[in-house]
Amino acid sequence: MYQRYGLYIDGAWRPASDGGTYPVIDPATEDSLGDAPAATEADVQAAIEAAERGLKVWRHTQPWARAKIIRRIGELMEERLDDLARSMTREVGKPIAQSKIEVQMAADQFTWYAEETKRIFGQIVEARQPNHRLMVTYQPVGVVAAFSAWNFPAILSSRKIAPALAAGCAIIVRPSEEAPGTVMGMIKCCEDAGVPKGVVNLLTGKASRIAGPLMASTVVRKVSLTGSTEIGKLMIRQSADTVKKLSMELGGHAPVIVFGDVDAEKTAETLAVAKYRNAGQVCVSPSRFYVHESHKKRFSERFAAVAKSLKLGNGLDEGVDMGPLATRRRLDDIEKLVEDTRAEGATLLAGGKRPAGFNRGYFYEPTVFDDVRDDGRLMTEEPFGPVAPLTSFRDFDEVMERANSLEMGLASFVFTASQKIAHAAAEALEAGMVGVNTLAIAAAETPFGGIKQSGFGREGGTFGIKDYLDVKLTSMVMV
Repeated sequence: MYQRYGLYIDGAWRPASDGGTYPVIDPATEDSLGDAPAATEADVQAAIEAAERGLKVWRHTQPWARAKIIRRIGELMEERLDDLARSMTREVGKPIAQSKIEVQMAADQFTWYAEETKRIFGQIVEARQPNHRLMVTYQPVGVVAAFSAWNFPAILSSRKIAPALAAGCAIIVRPSEEAPGTVMGMIKCCEDAGVPKGVVNLLTGKASRIAGPLMASTVVRKVSLTGSTEIGKLMIRQSADTVKKLSMELGGHAPVIVFGDVDAEKTAETLAVAKYRNAGQVCVSPSRFYVHESHKKRFSERFAAVAKSLKLGNGLDEGVDMGPLATRRRLDDIEKLVEDTRAEGATLLAGGKRPAGFNRGYFYEPTVFDDVRDDGRLMTEEPFGPVAPLTSFRDFDEVMERANSLEMGLASFVFTASQKIAHAAAEALEAGMVGVNTLAIAAAETPFGGIKQSGFGREGGTFGIKDYLDVKLTSMVMV
């Protein structure tokens, strides 16, 4: 796969300029999937120059023509869904059914933004004088550098590529080292859909070699990152010298508040299945569970039972509920987190170790802890893995204060049968997204993003395209 594609610069696939590569590892088997090209600084510069040329063409391509090409990208992704999903599962380990859903969601981004292309509306402001005209218009921000993470390689990249193309921008995409093949397949869809050369470019390899020249370039006017809060802060500092426009989707640690007026066991089943999706490696994963004390025992027992029942295995195998963690580093981090949580006095209800019978692969059992301290590591640091902390609460004000106590504010969830509580909780929770009796908060037509140290800017919906546009006022006196 990696040899067939490679870097994509100025409308052509190529190896790294020095021939350098790095291995991509299958997390289920620890075997090499192949060697992907490791871009050099010369490759980065070539991509910047290509994007600058491509921008001159694409920004002047009429919206309806852009829309036709963008829609075709989505159609090609749907036609190639099985191949893209298989590539994703092999690279990051998630069950194939989850990979197929992700590819469809990624294709939806192009379908949505094909229409938004035609709806970049300006505004006429009534002036104070009769011979004065005030016009507000939008123009593409310019060349975009996009950095995405490995946990959702298709959807995270599509949330950047689709609105950038819709706005008339050129883009340079740097996917994670762990999952370059999935994004290569998407870029091939862009090529086959007729995107002009230079408009979309792909660089794979170490972020440290790619990000520096992109951040320093005055040609790159916008940066979009999905990554950790630490990396986001670094890029914010690096962007200062060239005053780039930024959008940042950073870390999360979503509180889940289960009130005493819902079915405890049914809610536990729903939340346990969601928690271990993609082995818990989800930025909006429900990850801090506050359960009303009247429901705590029944909820905890059912949640743990579901965790124990999940089938682990290679994501390509039929009937698998949870695959491996994506990297050895994640596995090591989860083992240390579980060890620390035990030492802090929490009660282990399920999991807590590597599963028996798996001699290879980065597998870890779905793990549940009860009676976790609010100041413990598991409640204060994003676990990003299959570990769930349970705790209880008594009243509304108490749980809201605890849920809002962290500096992260990406997503929050509430389960209640009361409309009054639902509205009050949604208002009180400090998060960019709140799910009430649902975990479905991500769709092409809705804004995705956080507040506080979970970032800023939005991806998706009518808001998403605005992050790729500059506002221009034209004040005209007619003489």
